[in-house]
Amino acid sequence: MSFHIVKNYKQEKHLFLQRLWLVVIFVMILTALLALRLFYLQILENHTYTTLSEQNRLMLLPIEPSRGLIFDRNNVLLAENIPVFSLDVLPNQTENLDLELDELQKIIPLTATELDQFDKNWQEQKRLQPVTLKLNLNEEEVAKFYLNQYRLPGFLVNSHLIRHYPLGATTVAALGYMSRINTKELSEIDQTNYKASNFIGKVGLEKYYENDLHGKIGYQQVEVDMGGRIIRVLKRIQPQSGVDLYLTIDSKLQAIAQEALGTENGAVVAIEPQTGEIITFVSNPTYDPNMFIAGVPAKTFHELQNSPNKPMYNRAVRGQFPPGSTIKPFIALEGLDSGTISPEYTINDPGWFKLPNSTHLYHNATHVGYGKINVINSIIVSCDTFFYNLATLLGINKIDSILHRFGFGEKIGLDIGEEVAGNIPSPAWKMRKTNTSWYPGDTVISGIGQGFMLVTPLQLAYGVAAIANHGIRIRPHLAYKVKTAGGHAFSIQPIQDTPIKLNNPKNWNIVIKAMEGVISSTNPRGTGRIHFGTDATYKVAAKTGTAQLFRHYFDENQAAEEAKLAKRLRNDSLFIAFAPIDKPKIAIAVVAENSAIAGSVARKVLDAYLIKKF
Repeated sequence: MSFHIVKNYKQEKHLFLQRLWLVVIFVMILTALLALRLFYLQILENHTYTTLSEQNRLMLLPIEPSRGLIFDRNNVLLAENIPVFSLDVLPNQTENLDLELDELQKIIPLTATELDQFDKNWQEQKRLQPVTLKLNLNEEEVAKFYLNQYRLPGFLVNSHLIRHYPLGATTVAALGYMSRINTKELSEIDQTNYKASNFIGKVGLEKYYENDLHGKIGYQQVEVDMGGRIIRVLKRIQPQSGVDLYLTIDSKLQAIAQEALGTENGAVVAIEPQTGEIITFVSNPTYDPNMFIAGVPAKTFHELQNSPNKPMYNRAVRGQFPPGSTIKPFIALEGLDSGTISPEYTINDPGWFKLPNSTHLYHNATHVGYGKINVINSIIVSCDTFFYNLATLLGINKIDSILHRFGFGEKIGLDIGEEVAGNIPSPAWKMRKTNTSWYPGDTVISGIGQGFMLVTPLQLAYGVAAIANHGIRIRPHLAYKVKTAGGHAFSIQPIQDTPIKLNNPKNWNIVIKAMEGVISSTNPRGTGRIHFGTDATYKVAAKTGTAQLFRHYFDENQAAEEAKLAKRLRNDSLFIAFAPIDKPKIAIAVVAENSAIAGSVARKVLDAYLIKKF
């Protein structure tokens, strides 16, 4: 038995239409939602997503500015920028850096210092910014890399300009050096302006004039692919080069002074009294600043820092030495100008000085008595007894006053930023530092530049220049001109410090006459005759000094006996001078540690400058 099913077409049609409308309504709702989303993204959020899209496609890459050059007073190039090849790594294109570095070292060897420095820089760099792995590749290394570059897609060779000092160690005391930026410096500088720079001035003029020498960063807008590789350059904003710096230094005279010191530790500072321009600025021993550019090995740096000779210690501005007898002309001026003594005032020198109600004897350096002696002859023969007496008559307050007026005990303000102030002691200072009282004996030995008194070679040169100028003080400086990349030159105007005015200006001539006698051919007792000589073709006013580091007593030949001592136990020698006396063109201060050559060094520098130039 079979049944025939009769379809209800009307009902099926109704059900179909019902479902169709549901689908249409659902599609319309989806279309409306999509339209609303498109409206939101393309109309309301158009600016935001356009910017994001451009950032994915375009990148701004920094361009390092060319650092300003440095020249001496005769336009001799002292600091330049030389092109080198560097091996760099692109952070976004390395997958397994350790394996790739191992592979690279089969082609180009890397030192432990280079790897350590790279690791530090790698942690700090941003995406797409190359990180230097090895600086100053030679031609063979470049060729090897290009032959194997297909194996190292994240590595590339770039060209850079790096600092180079043609005269090396000869000018480092003034110029300083550049090296890689460290974390502390990174927090102190304008990081935007250093995005393309790995190096910064560390000391000296390179640091002091860093902002001027560095210049301003440039940019190039580039189009990159999804992998971050540059396709083309769209726009370039040129960097602004740093200014060129012109120094007062005479590089040839600098080399002569360095050679004159030889292997002895010490410093030489020479100034033009009328302008304040520093002609010579030497600290010895010295070091080659070029080694710091590529990165000095930690062991080498440790050796430099801890060497007993301290080659990185700038003795010209940081060395603090007892001035010894070089302080006597300044104290004599105070004695004369305060009326404490007169040019005719004399004492009878038995070879020693004794305070009232005391049994302690303060001896002359050579234990020789000079008999009846006045202020002029006491400077010529460097009679300690006279100045023990004068210091006692003046008192420590007047001694402090005159020495501070000449710039001792305070920073001069040299454009190098590494100065120390030295020390001109006072009762308040001694109580603060040692918690002990000031004794009359402290005043006595201050009269011959011993005790707590410390000065720098720069201060000595500045002080003797003020005597040469009869009290006019021009602040010493190392830079006298800057020139922009556009060729515009600007002079750096010298600063005139407060002049020293004496109650009686004739007292300048009295002290200068005494200083002339120190090396005069007509006075056989002048203390400068032995090492400086008496045959100079120009008139010199000078003063010798000996800083006694350890107490020694020699009965007869002091020089011969002292030569038998261990080097570190020998006295420092000091020498200050200016010449010619009638129209001073140079004032000089020399300090030679544990050596008696200060006078002969000064003679070589003065001869080279005055005879050659004038």
